[in-house]
Parts: sequence; C-alpha cells; structure tokens
Amino acid sequence: MVVLKLIVGLVLLVVGAEALVRGASKIAAAIGISPLVIGLTIVAFGTSSPELAVSIGSALEGKADIALGNVVGSNIFNVLFILGLSSLITPLVVHQQLVRLDVPIMIVASLLVLLFGRDGTVQWWEGALLLAIGIGYTIFLIRQSRKEHNKEVLKVYKEEYGDGKDAKKEKTWLQVLLVIVGLALLVFGSGWLVESAVAIAQSLGVSELVIGLTIIAAGTSLPEVATSVIASFRKQEDIAVGNVVGSNIFNIVLILGLTAVIAPGGVPVNPTALSFDVPFMIAVAVACLPLFFTGYRIERWEGFVFLGYYVAYMAYLLLKNTKHASLEAFTDAMVWFVVPLTVLTLGVVTVREMRKKNKAH
Repeated sequence: MVVLKLIVGLVLLVVGAEALVRGASKIAAAIGISPLVIGLTIVAFGTSSPELAVSIGSALEGKADIALGNVVGSNIFNVLFILGLSSLITPLVVHQQLVRLDVPIMIVASLLVLLFGRDGTVQWWEGALLLAIGIGYTIFLIRQSRKEHNKEVLKVYKEEYGDGKDAKKEKTWLQVLLVIVGLALLVFGSGWLVESAVAIAQSLGVSELVIGLTIIAAGTSLPEVATSVIASFRKQEDIAVGNVVGSNIFNIVLILGLTAVIAPGGVPVNPTALSFDVPFMIAVAVACLPLFFTGYRIERWEGFVFLGYYVAYMAYLLLKNTKHASLEAFTDAMVWFVVPLTVLTLGVVTVREMRKKNKAH
C-alpha cells in the first residue's frame, strides 16, 4: 500500500503539473502574453511545481532532509540524466546565451546553497534573497524574449502554447478549472509522496535525505523529462537544454527560496548533504560550462558521460547508505581514475575547439 501510494502520488504530481501548465498557458495567451514569454515563465514554473509542492509540504511537516534533498537531487538528475538522455536522442545545439549567462547564474545559485547552508540552516532572509534573485532573473528573461528574432524559436513556442486568437476561442472557465484541478492534484500528490517516501525510508533503514535525493528528486523531475525528451525528438534543442538549465535555476532561487521563507525556522541543511551532495551539485553545474563551450553542442558521447556519472552517483549513495564493503574501492576508482580521466578529456576537447576558433579568425 505504501509503494502504491508513492506511485499514485507521483502520477498526481505529473498530471497536476500538466493541467496547471495547460490551463495557465491558455489563460495567459488569451490576455495577450506572448507564447515565448509563456514558455519561459509559466511553463518553466509549471514543470518545477512538483518540486515546489513537495519541498514546501515536507518542510512544513518537519521533513527538512526531503525538502533539501528534493532540490539538490532534482538539479543533479536534470543535468546528468535528462541532458544525457536528450543528447543520446539527438546531439543538442546550445544557445550562446546559455553559456554566457544562464549557466553562470546556475553555478552562482548552486554556490549560494553551499554558502547559506554552512551554518546548518538556510534562513528566511537568505530565502528572501534567493527569491529576489529569482524575480529579477524572470524579469530579465521576459525583457530578453521581446528581443527574440529567431523565427524558428518563435514558431516552436507559438505551435506549443498557441496565440491570443486561438486561446480566446476556448472556454476561459475550462482553463481556470484546469488550473484549480492542477493545483489540487499537486497538493494531494505531494502529501502522499512525502508520507509514503518517509515510510519506505524508515522500513528500509534508508535516510530521508537519500530518499529525497533519489526517488523523490527523479519523480518530481518527470515533467522536465517529458519536456526535454519530446523537444529532442522534435529537434527543438533550445527548449530541451533551456528547460533543464532554467528549471535548475528556479529550483534553487524560487523553490528553495520560497521554502526557506515559509518554513518555520528556515530549511535545516544536513551535514552529509553539505559535505558531499551540494558540492556534487555544484560540480555538475560547473561541468556544463566546458561541455556547452566546446562547439556549443552536447554530443552523444558527452551524453553517455553524463548518464555514466548519474549511475555512479546513485551507486555511491546506495553503497554509502548500506555501508557496503566495496564503498572505499568504488570511491578510490572514481576519485583517482574516472574523474581525472574525464577532466583530461574535457580539457583536450576544449583546447582543440579553442584552436579551431583561433584558426577560423
């Protein structure tokens, strides 16, 4: 019954997020908001709404490890699993703005989690600061979207989210009902998910932090999986990559920020998360920069590397939590062989790309 409740909770979260995005997008289009702005704001918020519902719900119930693990785990999952899987479907072309602005913002936001968590808690005022950054970033995105002249990008967003004329033909009350139903499903789904996840953690002797970093993080990221994978099949690389980077930024500045403001006493930060998982999230964010920089593409082999690291991360969590005898050997292999080899490979590729660009000039 507990496992069934977990599955139903995940389904409710995904369906609720989809209903919320569809309803809110149509309402926004009907009142004259451009499809591109809808994609950058409402859809970005909507695909992150499961993380928001779970983080706030678990923080209010005193399950802080789940709240933090959900955000940190989702960001790791988004980059390593979703980008890795999407680039296997088709090599992803990366927009230059992502390299110059969005990825650096994602790295800075990740570093702020480490900085704010050093005293053991993300305080309410630190959450308010994260929220202010999130609002400023959203305003910047809206302003930038008005300067968008790429016809392909504009066409994709118009097809995906409609325009004012199409939206006005549909019944407004139906869209409002979709939003209300979506929000209700998110509330119920998050409650069941947190309750069942805690029960599973207790029965298996697994920490709530690990459950938050794995099952809940992957489950709440399902809307992002669907968005990026479908975009990859349609060759809409801008949406596939932008969705992941944007979601990671929103997860920290809006979701963690709002959770810290609402939760009594802020969001406590587990020392284990502070010593390993948060630094790993930062490393994953930093790893995007050279990958995105090398020809502004994520090739299939780079997608394999991302997926490989996600499997290794999951294996590490499992071995550490079960105190398995092979943990030390596994850690040594990663630290002294796999990671240096990856850094060396990325370094060689980056130098080659820079030489190509210098020759071109």
